[in-house]
Amino acid sequence: MSRLCKIEIDDSGVPPATPEMEQERKVAVFDLLEDNSFEVPGRDGQPVPAGPYLLDLAIREGRLVFDLTNEGAEKVAEFHLSLGPFRQVVKDYFQICESYFDAVKRLQPAQIEAIDMARRGIHNEGARTLQERLEGKATLDIDTARRLFTLICALIPQKV
Repeated sequence: MSRLCKIEIDDSGVPPATPEMEQERKVAVFDLLEDNSFEVPGRDGQPVPAGPYLLDLAIREGRLVFDLTNEGAEKVAEFHLSLGPFRQVVKDYFQICESYFDAVKRLQPAQIEAIDMARRGIHNEGARTLQERLEGKATLDIDTARRLFTLICALIPQKV
């Protein structure tokens, strides 16, 4: 299985992230680069494009864009995904994150843990949605999908 070796995020078309979301994005990129599993399948009888891959992640014309090149700057693939299947889970994720960040400031540890469990559940749902949407385009494990979902959330305006 191949991997992502560099991630660029084109956030030029979105409002600035909150400090909390910016921190989550930094952690997700760091964790992704440390450990990920991402492979583009061969198509039309062509061999699997050699990795590792450089990913440029963006939203263009209302679509989520994965633009992949190899280390030699050769185009490997580009996928455009509709944001529709992500809208509700991203909205839910933003709401639970807001509750979590507020809870950390004022609630007891047991209450924070309950909210964090719900946050992780929604995060897992977003990761599974991403894996489904990338089926046939890319193969990735659940941890890679979770971290990429975090980055997708950083690109989608919070008024979803």
